[in-house]
Amino acid sequence: MKLGATKTAVRISTTELSRIMGGSQQSASRHLQLLENMGLLERSIEAGGSKIRITGDGLSELDLILKELKWHLEGKEADAVEFEGIVVSGLFEGAYYISKEGYKRQIMDKLGFDAFPGTLNIRIKPEDFEKRQRLERGPSIKLEGFKDGERSFGACRCYPLTVNDEVEGSLLVAERSIHDDNIMEIISPLYLRRHLKLADGDKVKVSFLPLRRSDA
Repeated sequence: MKLGATKTAVRISTTELSRIMGGSQQSASRHLQLLENMGLLERSIEAGGSKIRITGDGLSELDLILKELKWHLEGKEADAVEFEGIVVSGLFEGAYYISKEGYKRQIMDKLGFDAFPGTLNIRIKPEDFEKRQRLERGPSIKLEGFKDGERSFGACRCYPLTVNDEVEGSLLVAERSIHDDNIMEIISPLYLRRHLKLADGDKVKVSFLPLRRSDA
């Protein structure tokens, strides 16, 4: 990571890597092979060494290790992630999907609440897109896909949150989402617009305490 392999492929020999790791050349070679087999890095062997690049899965693993260390040293609250967004109208499809028994049952079982049939959509700032991507690389609570008659409904990932430090809910990220990174779809046991007296254009704060492996 220090060499910049998160952004582009870098060339390094097993001799140089062993010196950095403080181990043998054979150990460095085994580590590279293991990480490659796990899909955490990509490697091409060339004369004088290997070109390596950390994959998306590798970045997710590094993010998770950093979070675990911060939780251990500073407490879980130290790694809270906050976004400020603007309330916007969606396509009014949330009620249809959230009302499906296949989702309702899993939300109750896995998130612990009976979801209001609808979502609160907020638009976040472009400068927060990378922060959102880091959040979504971490552990999530998964709602499995299912079939209802002839129609299939895709899986979703959930990230528990609080809205305005008051109401608990979850970010819902559909496997086949029609939204880009700028829109967050939030589910909650309450009708958030009414409970928090929100209208399009109002500012909202959402706060996440990222999940640990054991929570997901």
